[in-house]
Amino acid sequence: MIQVLDIIEDTMVDGPGFRTSIYCAGCHHECPGCHNPQSWNPGGGHPMTTDEVMKIIVADPYANVTFSGGDPLYQAEGFTELARAIRSQTQKTIWCYTGFTFEAIVKIPRYRQLLDEIDVLVDGPFVKSLRDEDLLFRGSSNQRLIDVPASLAKGEVVEFHPDVEV
Repeated sequence: MIQVLDIIEDTMVDGPGFRTSIYCAGCHHECPGCHNPQSWNPGGGHPMTTDEVMKIIVADPYANVTFSGGDPLYQAEGFTELARAIRSQTQKTIWCYTGFTFEAIVKIPRYRQLLDEIDVLVDGPFVKSLRDEDLLFRGSSNQRLIDVPASLAKGEVVEFHPDVEV
């Protein structure tokens, strides 16, 4: 189960191409200037099972998937289960937005398990003073687009470049 605020289909702002974005409830980062402060409440939205979310995801054969929020890592077990279902039932890519850094995530086993299932991590808190509207797929210049499989293999962050199709 994950606590879901909304699921937006065919969005193009949360990664390249069409995406099904799952916006979850709950975020303790509470970044000043956050574009989605209604997502901070972990009790917001409504609970959904993996099967319920998967029905929406597989109904669109063209859209890849993005986990956003809130912060999906506060529901790491549920999003890991969902990511594994996506991997086993589709060929879709998975992006995940989080206020945690990659370096912090790899040290916390509960969070680290999700990294094995995603393609791109957009990491770091939104920092209002570093806001840059020209950045693709992120709000402030401290946030990174990380190629997760390459980073895990190399043992250090490998940035993802949006001109490369993932």
